[in-house]
Amino acid sequence: MCWCSAASSRASPFSIRVQLALKLKSVEYEFVEEVFYANKSERLLNANPVYQKIPVLIHDEESCDFIVEYIDEVWTGNGPSILPSDPYERAIARFWAAYMDNKCFPTMKELQTASGDEAKAIVVGKLNECFTLLDEAFVKYSKGKAFFGGDDVGYLDFALGCYLGWVKATEIIGGVKLLDESRTPGLAGWAERFRSHDVAKDIIPEALKLLELIGYVQEAQ
Repeated sequence: MCWCSAASSRASPFSIRVQLALKLKSVEYEFVEEVFYANKSERLLNANPVYQKIPVLIHDEESCDFIVEYIDEVWTGNGPSILPSDPYERAIARFWAAYMDNKCFPTMKELQTASGDEAKAIVVGKLNECFTLLDEAFVKYSKGKAFFGGDDVGYLDFALGCYLGWVKATEIIGGVKLLDESRTPGLAGWAERFRSHDVAKDIIPEALKLLELIGYVQEAQ
């Protein structure tokens, strides 16, 4: 049995990423909610005493880092592989996952708090650059197939797909279109296919629920 702790409303992109991996591998697990903007629970502090962050996966009473890769390696016989088998392709997938985590998502959060038209325009320009590069990456690495992982979803699909609810919420907040069929046609088409995939369709949160969560966090602060 696995123990996975995730943000309230299952909204954390990193928790979503773990849920996607567990579902692809058909792993049974207990999902334990953690309200990330409230006091951290004793269970979370015990499971992750160093970083004190979600998500946490407990397998056979031991906590694990690099959770998605751990899931892929432990449950090799369950479903398709999440990470590419080729070392170069694995490195490329990790690179673009880090780009989304460290560049695009923080910029999306900037747009949520940007004040004034000029400030918003600057952030939108940064985001357009981010998603244009991701669109180019999709065209290159999908090799004409439906997903980054090829015919089926894989590591990079999860790494980007876990943010799709937040992308839509950011579009609503900023009054912009980040995944545009004319500017990022490959990525826009991929996003629709990923949302409707059996692994993702019940896990990716709705944008309106995320907007409600943003309101709760702002009130709590």
